Amino acid sequence: MLNYVLLDAATQEVSPMASLLTMVIPFAILGLFFYFMIIKPQKKEQKRTAAMLSSLEVGDAVLTNSGFYGNVIDITDDTVIIEFGNNKNCRIPMQKSAIAQVEKAES
Repeated sequence: MLNYVLLDAATQEVSPMASLLTMVIPFAILGLFFYFMIIKPQKKEQKRTAAMLSSLEVGDAVLTNSGFYGNVIDITDDTVIIEFGNNKNCRIPMQKSAIAQVEKAES
């Protein structure tokens, strides 16, 4: 009787649809994992950065990606001129994307 049950289980065929689902479901779960853990937070960070750079104004104190602190002197479409240190002669044009943090100037 036991041999008959094992033989019967071994001869059963798996439908092609079931094998396809067992292959697709793990990839779908992995895709959802990547979306919610990698892609969605990255898009949120990009929106936050874009909002920060669009609210940039003359006189704001900024921190660049290279670690320099300075004050915004002039703003154009995609570049800013930043004044560094107490010297007042060190003005460097930079891309807006090189700004990591913005601290609003006090009114």
